[in-house]
Amino acid sequence: MWELDHLAVTAPSLEEGVAAVEAALGLALAPGGRHPLMATWNRLLGLGDTYLEVIAPDPSSPAPGRPRWFRLDERRGVRLTNWVVRTSDLDAALIAAPPGLGRAVALERGDLRWRMAVPDDGRLPFDDAFPAMIQWQGALHPRDLLAEVGCRLERLEIAHPQAGALAAALRLADPRLVVTEGATVALRAEIRTPHGLRVLE
Repeated sequence: MWELDHLAVTAPSLEEGVAAVEAALGLALAPGGRHPLMATWNRLLGLGDTYLEVIAPDPSSPAPGRPRWFRLDERRGVRLTNWVVRTSDLDAALIAAPPGLGRAVALERGDLRWRMAVPDDGRLPFDDAFPAMIQWQGALHPRDLLAEVGCRLERLEIAHPQAGALAAALRLADPRLVVTEGATVALRAEIRTPHGLRVLE
């Protein structure tokens, strides 16, 4: 069984993404780090058992020579575009998942170690509505490094024209996750903050 790991807000620049999310949620994001393999960097916000990532191309890193994850080379504007699930056996999960999820790549940042399924073209199944997949190595997880700021994910809604097929392909049972029929792909997160319920789309 998979578990919800984190949400990804993509942005053309980290500064633009952080400003938009901080304004939407009324909270400051914590430092994240860089991913040299993909030439990206991020900032984070703890959500209890999960977390939020704002990710963008890193202008200080050499171009990766391949499409960046989450289709960052194609994105325009700041949006909640992706979600990530974790598994204890990435190789088995890749066999069970729809084609196109990618191949397992070993990554690290500071004391964090993980393996992630990375598609060669940067595109995930179901027009990116399907989650990226990660397997953390060891006991350390980003949420353990983030301060408690009183935020919790209450609902993650994923709209897709083939909602039934998407839901059937997901191997996780999380009451916060809702898959709905929609003319286009759209993600919407309801987050409880100290300032009340806020929405990211």
